[in-house]
Amino acid sequence: MIDAGHHDRAGRAVTLRPVDDDNWRAVADVAPRDDQRDWVPALAARYLLLTMRSDVWTSLAVYADETVVGHVMWGVDDDGSHWIGGMVIDASEQGRGIGRAAVATLAGWLAAREGHPAVRLSYHPDNTAAAALYTALGFHPTGAMEDDELVAELAAPPR
Repeated sequence: MIDAGHHDRAGRAVTLRPVDDDNWRAVADVAPRDDQRDWVPALAARYLLLTMRSDVWTSLAVYADETVVGHVMWGVDDDGSHWIGGMVIDASEQGRGIGRAAVATLAGWLAAREGHPAVRLSYHPDNTAAAALYTALGFHPTGAMEDDELVAELAAPPR
């Protein structure tokens, strides 16, 4: 479990845990709001399949106390940089600070790992909510693009 002591606005502890036999179904069923489907898949199940079929990505379940509320994944690029990707917070749980806590938790954990040059993520330019969140957490656009998404890099670990 990755626990940085972050909480959502309701005071629930937000932690990141491995996807396992007990929680994978709940993670697979995580679904964003309909208006977010231009940027993320309809279900987190797609990200779970990606991590099963790739050596690059590792899926994590996002918990609020003892309830699965989301998915996020991380990976290491060829240059050694650490990436955050595939974050989906269930539509029923959005607007409660869970995404902010999840990104802060994972970014801090990745930044503390030895031998990495950077922590990066990417987001679609039209996803203004993601841009605002990541900027508030210390990510700054690098000017690079990954597919049709802007790449941002962490200036300093979030607190």
